Amino acid sequence: MIHLGLIGYPLGHSLSPKLHNAALHYCDLQGEYSLFPIEPDDLQSLRRLLERVRSREITGLNVTIPHKQNVIPFLDQLSGTAEVTGAVNTIYRHNEILLGGNTDAPGFLVDLNRFLATHLPWRAVPGETRRHRGSFNKNALILGAGGSARAVVYALLKDGWEVTIAARRLEQAQQFVDLFTNYRLQIADLTLLNIELSNITLIVNTTPVGMIPNTDQSPWPENCRFPTHAAIYDLIYNPFETKLVKDARAQGLSAITGRGMLIEQAALAFQLWTGKQVAREIMLSAVGES
Repeated sequence: MIHLGLIGYPLGHSLSPKLHNAALHYCDLQGEYSLFPIEPDDLQSLRRLLERVRSREITGLNVTIPHKQNVIPFLDQLSGTAEVTGAVNTIYRHNEILLGGNTDAPGFLVDLNRFLATHLPWRAVPGETRRHRGSFNKNALILGAGGSARAVVYALLKDGWEVTIAARRLEQAQQFVDLFTNYRLQIADLTLLNIELSNITLIVNTTPVGMIPNTDQSPWPENCRFPTHAAIYDLIYNPFETKLVKDARAQGLSAITGRGMLIEQAALAFQLWTGKQVAREIMLSAVGES
């Protein structure tokens, strides 16, 4: 019997049980996927839950806000991506070693590139011919500086993007400069008053602002227009269309939520736990995506 689950708080919005229970059925595996809501400061409950993975009672776990960094002291080893980003979203066991991995970074990049292949982050100027995707300025603005942001920033930097991080707490954003010392990062306040937006071609929201049940909220400043040539990627996947995405589309911009990233990172995590590959269409169908 395979026992899987998700650590985070809150978890009422999560689609992960639907995804992984569909994957278990597709692979003809007996098992279940459960939710383990653990409050941000309850490190004792976090430790006890990870001991259940170590003892083989639980096969593997996903990790989401706010525990992507909290779990690290309780693990034996980190994957390369998890170590560089300092964030874990997948916990699994190899022999007697409890490992922390990060499938968010590769999952995000796969879905982002699929999105940009058909929704280029620029608009043709009258009289000009459209340029090849490779010629646009790869300037990204990241909203938020938590565990999800670390995976996104790492993926973008490795893919050749210039990155600006906008955070409510500037000291939290400064940690990114210390983390990615081989890259040049810019820092801004979430008010966005101290940066030039005209060259931004990609905006990624990594904050929970706009997630169910607070669907009337957006991380974008109310009196600030989006950059004219930007594409918008909101990591939130529930609701299917966030206020940030709605507002961007109302301005004529291409925008999507993070459901595609959810599918990609989940499929990679499932393979780490079970050794089985799952068709993405199976997971898409499970969450109502045609």
